[in-house]
Amino acid sequence: MSGAEHQRAGIVAAASAFFMWGLFPLYWKALTGVPALEVVAHRTFWGLVSVAAWVTLRRGWPAARAVARNPRTLLVLAGTALLIGVNWLIFIWAVINGHVVESSLGYFINPLVNVALGVVVLRERLSRAQVVAVALAGTGVAVLTVGYGRFPWIALALAVSFALYGLARKTVAADAVTGLLVETAILAPAALALLVSLAARGGGAFVRGGVTPTVLLALGGAITALPLVLFAFGARRLPLSTVGFLQYISPTCQFLLAVFLYREPFTAAHAATFACIWAALALLMWDLKVRFAAIRAAPPMPDGIDSPRE
Repeated sequence: MSGAEHQRAGIVAAASAFFMWGLFPLYWKALTGVPALEVVAHRTFWGLVSVAAWVTLRRGWPAARAVARNPRTLLVLAGTALLIGVNWLIFIWAVINGHVVESSLGYFINPLVNVALGVVVLRERLSRAQVVAVALAGTGVAVLTVGYGRFPWIALALAVSFALYGLARKTVAADAVTGLLVETAILAPAALALLVSLAARGGGAFVRGGVTPTVLLALGGAITALPLVLFAFGARRLPLSTVGFLQYISPTCQFLLAVFLYREPFTAAHAATFACIWAALALLMWDLKVRFAAIRAAPPMPDGIDSPRE
């Protein structure tokens, strides 16, 4: 696969993941009335079941056992499991309790944290167009944060937890599916203990809550697994700064749902933020187009010489 094809596949996978995440409020909002911690427990348990079935079909258990025998990889994945668990809990709580605008703000901030991590930790270099795009996006997020009127703890917690998750998954020595299998396996014992405890006390929404909650909780695992696998696939093929910009797809969808479906307020600060962010996205897309054209036009590297990494 050529350099351009490699990056194009990463962009398609990451963009698809972010679009699916952007529509997640529709799914979790349907579970209003079920405690967020219970939803996360089901999401974790059924996620493990879904991924394990996929690994079985793809005959991927040898890779999973190899990861399980690597203490460093297990340690990193334990950290990513904790980060994604916290992220799930905060996001579902926010959606169920009517804070979709603030959750979307968190994912607007998150790409900026990704860009910062890409530059500081991975030593990635930004083009001039990307620097301008960062400035535009930063201005938009600052306007929305100030206009929000209070400390946006939900937004900041979502932004930081998912940025750190993305950084760790980019560097961990495990493929997307195997990594997700190990993450959900690490979280599953606590999730299962909670669900068993609820059932023993005669509580819980599964079965007792009716057909709709039961089906939604059971399918939550598969719904969770697909975008996470796509995200991990894309993140390993793209600079972290590029992944950060693509991530604006998700909060844009969430924000539109909050304003037009859930009728949350749309202020002048929101309008200014969207103008800045979409200008930044347009600039990024132009920059990526120029980069792809340069890659396609470049002569092939001589045998024995590796192409430079971005």
